[in-house]
Amino acid sequence: MQEYRVLLIEQNRIMMERLSSVVKNTKGFQLVSRYQDPREALGQGGVFVPNLILLDIDILENIQFVREFVRAFPQAGILCLSDQWNAQAASTVVKAGAKGYLIKPFTSEELIAAVDTFGKSGMGMLSEIMTFFSPKGKSGKTTLIANLAMALAKKSGQNVAIIDADLQFGDMAVFFNLDPQSTIVEAVRDINFLSPITLNSYFMPITDKVRVLCGTKRPEFAESVSPQAFTDMLSMARSLFRYILIDVPPAFNPISVAAAEASNSVYIVSMISGGFEVKHTKRALDIFKSWSDYEKKVKTIFTRVEPCNHESQRRIENQLEYPISCIVPNEYLLVSAAANNGRMAVDIKPESPLAQSIDLLASRICGRQHKVG
Repeated sequence: MQEYRVLLIEQNRIMMERLSSVVKNTKGFQLVSRYQDPREALGQGGVFVPNLILLDIDILENIQFVREFVRAFPQAGILCLSDQWNAQAASTVVKAGAKGYLIKPFTSEELIAAVDTFGKSGMGMLSEIMTFFSPKGKSGKTTLIANLAMALAKKSGQNVAIIDADLQFGDMAVFFNLDPQSTIVEAVRDINFLSPITLNSYFMPITDKVRVLCGTKRPEFAESVSPQAFTDMLSMARSLFRYILIDVPPAFNPISVAAAEASNSVYIVSMISGGFEVKHTKRALDIFKSWSDYEKKVKTIFTRVEPCNHESQRRIENQLEYPISCIVPNEYLLVSAAANNGRMAVDIKPESPLAQSIDLLASRICGRQHKVG
């Protein structure tokens, strides 16, 4: 276990004593020095050779010192401290070189979780949110999202989240065979009291890189999720995950609209099964045409396409009069076999046409660059 030599900068004397006690009583952490003034820490702290700096930014002018601490202590990770979450401040300090953002007062468990979460790659500088919408149910959307999340994590090596925002009939928990203690209901209810570290605990781990925030346990709980709290939760989640995939219901409601507006990309997913899917997708596209950038932001995916080839894609594109981002073949037996084994199709049979289609989509997503939201 790595030993952390901690330099603490906290303006409030009472809070300093409280945080000092936490650091001293946390295994693997040693408080080597503490200051109220960041200027004194910059001038004197080097002799203690810290490898972790806890910097109070409740005084706004302290934010300007982040870059100076990065230059003065290149061997140290910097966690900024505040008494409440501020998305703009978090974005500013991360751009300046801080590893993360921690709400004070914190516990030993939260301190350990912070260095574990932010220690290697830091808080997300870039985060891409993708919302997946289907004009009608039974589109294969859940299967697509689950396998795409795995492919993105494998291809990028970054943290990926799935958020089940189909509040009444979401099935991500069933798909992954999870029994969540906390769901999206608790996450949005508690958001004003959370930090990235504590929010992360509401997401259930699927692998070391993929986590899921499960939907409501009962349909009537959906009414307790407000669009504003949901948007605030997404803003905080951006600091934890490189990619966030949101599953929304096959209907427009305040939450699906909020998810779409907060996203970098919206995917309309339709399953080829009877011939009306192209018409339904066209109608869905019409809804997004009020966006000035909808042709760049809104993308389409068709599942169970047979034969799954360029000719089929061109034929559907001609009918749709809109580009298609991805077509996915019908491999129901493979998906079922993978689910029964608690695995994803992209893992159980990576050479399959289904896995290759999803892998190609993941490659295209990984190749895009987006600004911090």
